[in-house]
Amino acid sequence: MKKHWLFVLLLMLSMLMVACNSDGTKESSTDGKASEDDTKGTTTEEGGTIKIGVLASLTGALESYGKQTKNGFELGIDYATGGTMEVNGKKIEIVYEDTETKPEVAVQKATKLLEDDKVDFLVGSSSSGDTLAVLPLAEEYQKIMVVEPAVADSITGSEFNKYIFRTGRNSSQDAYAAAAAIAGKGVKIATFAPDYSFGWDGVKAFKTAAEKLGAEIVLEEYADPAATDFTSNLQKVIDAKPDYLFVVWAGANSPWNQIADLKIQEKGIKISTGAPDIIALKFMNPLIGMEGFSVYYHTLPQNDVNKWLVEEHKKRFNEVPDLFTPGGMSAAISIVDALKKSDGDTDAEKLIGIMEGMSFETPKGTMTFRKEDHQALQSMYSIRLEKQDGVDYPVPVLIRELSPEETAPPIMNK
Repeated sequence: MKKHWLFVLLLMLSMLMVACNSDGTKESSTDGKASEDDTKGTTTEEGGTIKIGVLASLTGALESYGKQTKNGFELGIDYATGGTMEVNGKKIEIVYEDTETKPEVAVQKATKLLEDDKVDFLVGSSSSGDTLAVLPLAEEYQKIMVVEPAVADSITGSEFNKYIFRTGRNSSQDAYAAAAAIAGKGVKIATFAPDYSFGWDGVKAFKTAAEKLGAEIVLEEYADPAATDFTSNLQKVIDAKPDYLFVVWAGANSPWNQIADLKIQEKGIKISTGAPDIIALKFMNPLIGMEGFSVYYHTLPQNDVNKWLVEEHKKRFNEVPDLFTPGGMSAAISIVDALKKSDGDTDAEKLIGIMEGMSFETPKGTMTFRKEDHQALQSMYSIRLEKQDGVDYPVPVLIRELSPEETAPPIMNK
């Protein structure tokens, strides 16, 4: 048994039963017994099943991110297979596991997917901490892992292994887009971020990009990601008297209301950040007019894949796709495209040869897995937040599309 046998043993004692839904996906049930299909694997007349294990935060602070990824992934498999849910005669089966945004849980769930469910691919996760904990398992079990949407640079940098491919953008791609919006010679900038890998990497990358453009970082302020009161942190920003406050944040407990309450902009400090998901945008009315960047908003990309996503998402969920929905779809498309090229062969070594340098069409346009580090190069968007009639949050409006070449991050896995 692999070196993570202890996790598996403990997990088997308390495992929630996995049951098939009518759409071919799996979620946990409650009687603690594994079905025959779980233990033996299912087959089709055409030659078997390809199993994909998706790790996501389906509960907790990043629940909305995990659900966006899940919805996007299901839509992506549907789109890429033309609705058949098959590749080369093999049925695609998706098994979802909730990491709870806890690295130790992510390892347990990933081990379960690899040992018990015998998945051919891993996908995930919502948190960089969860993802970094799981990366070694992809190498140990020699399975391709498509990282989405975790952004820590170290995933395709210092912690990279050859089985890792990332459709999600990384912190440096965010940073290049963010710096282009506000940095310049003599501009003083303070940063504010959560005190874990997502925040550290985001600030580090932004600082590098901004300083190249001549800006000065006068303060790096980090806060407990679980905190609800950021007053003391933000007071340090006020005391530093920067021209801009650049905010890196993820999760439901965002600092926007307190930034407004402390009247930071009225003190002459301009706010800049990445436009977040729609739930968080609802708290950003005080920031109307802000210029920053966006990973995705459904009206920004103009291509056929995004048009299909928006229309189909409205039909199925009665709402528009959100920030991480296209990422889930892109991850699914990348896997199906690679399988088409391999004639359904899931051998990791063969897939690595196919996926290195592979380009594929996504809701954000053409993505390409860079051969050196398997990071997907992709478009980003320079935006302004504007008030629009009939919308109860500031809408990201396109200033210009930033090409994959403009936002290509440095290669950091050497």
